[in-house]
Amino acid sequence: ECKMTTVDAKGYSCPEPVIMLRKAMASKEAAYTVLVDNAASKENVTRYAEHEGYTVSIREDGGEYTLSLKK
Repeated sequence: ECKMTTVDAKGYSCPEPVIMLRKAMASKEAAYTVLVDNAASKENVTRYAEHEGYTVSIREDGGEYTLSLKK
């Protein structure tokens, strides 16, 4: 069973989304979804996730970003 943790960081500005993701990553899952609504958070979360060894794919929908992280 692959349970996917979603971090909903919409409405937060940096560094909050990265902090929220870092807390979620304590569970050491192979995949996460992060929701953000500004470009700075998208960039910072992507950079952090890649630094942690995740591959990030990004989908944008009307200014909201869905970041899919996979190990």
